[in-house]
Amino acid sequence: MAEISYICKRTVVSTKPVQPGKTHPLSALDRAMDHNRVRIVYYYRTPPGREVGEVTKRLRETISEMLTSFPMVTGRLQRNEEGQWVVKCNDAGVRMVEARAKGSVGEWLKSVDREKELKLVHWEDMFHKIYFWSTFYVQLTEFEEGGLAIGFSCTHLLADPICATMIIKAWADTSLLGEMPNPPLFHSSLPLIRPVNSINHNPYTHLINHYKSSLDNSTPVTNTKYTTIALLFTNPMVQACMEMARTHPEAHGTPIFPSPFEALAGLFWTCISNVKGWREGLINMSICLDMRKVLGLDEGFFGNCMVYNAVRGGDFNRHEISKAAMAIRGVMEKMDSEEIMDLIQWLECDSNRSSVLMGGCEHLICTNLEDVEPYSAKFEEGYAPVRVSYHIEPVSTKGQVLILPAPPEEGPLSRVVMVTLPENEAVKLCKDVRVLSFSPTILMGFNKN
Repeated sequence: MAEISYICKRTVVSTKPVQPGKTHPLSALDRAMDHNRVRIVYYYRTPPGREVGEVTKRLRETISEMLTSFPMVTGRLQRNEEGQWVVKCNDAGVRMVEARAKGSVGEWLKSVDREKELKLVHWEDMFHKIYFWSTFYVQLTEFEEGGLAIGFSCTHLLADPICATMIIKAWADTSLLGEMPNPPLFHSSLPLIRPVNSINHNPYTHLINHYKSSLDNSTPVTNTKYTTIALLFTNPMVQACMEMARTHPEAHGTPIFPSPFEALAGLFWTCISNVKGWREGLINMSICLDMRKVLGLDEGFFGNCMVYNAVRGGDFNRHEISKAAMAIRGVMEKMDSEEIMDLIQWLECDSNRSSVLMGGCEHLICTNLEDVEPYSAKFEEGYAPVRVSYHIEPVSTKGQVLILPAPPEEGPLSRVVMVTLPENEAVKLCKDVRVLSFSPTILMGFNKN
């Protein structure tokens, strides 16, 4: 088992000073994620013959160059006159941890589990002196026999997983190309303009009611021991899952094939309901989707755009994957720009509504991260990530499912599914007949070897 030695913790600042007095306000969707955090680990092989510490030294220099374009990342939180969070862009810096691990990155990946992986991504809870608390952390762990792990963590208040991925990509481009081809776009608020004919518009309440319910029924974070399993579904496996989840002609006329996300989310919704012993219908689930495209925002928009919505378990049979997938599709299709704008306006009306502990809601949470592109983050020519893991914390009391892209060589439909459940339920899920019928590769969890 690889052992990690922590060398030092330092503060890294940008190469150019920030304009004095600059602040960055946060949107309603930012503030809704106040209590959550994002943690990501990128794994790389490194060129042979490198001295341990050489890669860390170089990346320490390039991150300072990259941070020049991200003033809010190096800033600190403070309250404005209304009591809401804003970022004071004072270039106080990002905390960087440097570490060493025995063995190689390949050996590490053969036996990695949730507990081991989280040792590669440093995080510190908010201090009582907010002004000194870093909202972003980076950990560079070099393996003595070759390889590198880059751990990145941040408060979800300032960045969703898409933004966090954007930062790593900008850092990689700065390291490899010496420039940032796609700089981030910062806005003081979500650029939402309603049509003129919507003055007498009646708000859509489905999304608002879900956030109200999450606010009213949030449960405290418990000390339950969670286990994460990561499964690789190759192109043919995902195609088979889509075929299993399609509707039958006799039910709807022309068969409807679900998307990879809808099919996999439907599969794991039914299987997790089964391992939890749910006897009537399926456990209630919240899906979390990136709304940048729906809102017409540029791909470089920096800020939270992940929105949660409820999918009710209803009277579905635990074996009816097609009905589960179609229920997910139905909810996704209703999440249009009008409904999202209604939610944002509702959140903006009262700052007290903007503190929703989504990780504490009484739903299984399934997050669609298909649009993140972590495998394009190359710090050196010819060395793309060999694996990338995402963690969104705290974990919902009922568990969490993240659906991610797989390495490009696995095919365009291939996906990695990361499932976090209480340990006893994770064991049962790994033995579920329907999951095993696709023969996915276990990347993290039980029975890897």
